[in-house]
Amino acid sequence: MKGIALSVLSAGLLLAMGGAAAADAPAKVSRIYTDTVAPASQQAYLAGIKSYNKCLAEHGFKFTWTALTHETGDVYAYSYVSDPVSWADFDAMRTQGKACDATFQQQVNPHLKSEFSAFIQEEAEMSHTTPKGMSGDLMEITYFKLKHGYMHNKTFADMAKKIAAAAAKSKWAYPYRFVRVIDGGADAPDFMVVSYASSWAELGADANPSLWKMVEGVYGKDATTDLRKTLSEVTEMNASHIDRRDAELTYTPGH
Repeated sequence: MKGIALSVLSAGLLLAMGGAAAADAPAKVSRIYTDTVAPASQQAYLAGIKSYNKCLAEHGFKFTWTALTHETGDVYAYSYVSDPVSWADFDAMRTQGKACDATFQQQVNPHLKSEFSAFIQEEAEMSHTTPKGMSGDLMEITYFKLKHGYMHNKTFADMAKKIAAAAAKSKWAYPYRFVRVIDGGADAPDFMVVSYASSWAELGADANPSLWKMVEGVYGKDATTDLRKTLSEVTEMNASHIDRRDAELTYTPGH
């Protein structure tokens, strides 16, 4: 694996977010839902999602929801991510979708074991982009839950920005995107890192140089060791899984 997930606790993040916004542009956020279903309910759940999307189309719903199936971790989980929009757009989204609430409640809810929801916002200074851009239907998503406290959050963000600055300076060839999780509840991660690939071969290929060798080339060995130690000290938990973009479950206006 490329190690774009930072691997902060070892020796060695959803998503269809848009590019970084201009500094003076209004902040845009995405909403993410993750549904977990029982194996016996999978087919009924998928049929219910398709019926719900059909209802949205019939009522002229104007917002895109990108569907992601979980390839590793809990493989009976499905995530849906809205395109980045203004906070006011979520009011319009709610109004436009209200006509299909009953369809969701009747055809999807009975098949859910649980559902998680949060807002996510891209952190441009913590992310690394390349001319290749963020492309590919496979994505490695790594969750970071930090130790409690403002300073832990700030320290983690500062260290992630240093890594992104090193990647930009060295023109590291492997892009990744950081998003901050907002209002996800007590058990939600604080940040997610997302990297993209078009195939399993691309996803599993080792980066050359590795992320930490790249950082070491910019800041030196001692500074890199200190940076990794600091990240480890402020992180309570990190875990990764692989998602795949699912065209059949994605809702796109006009399709």
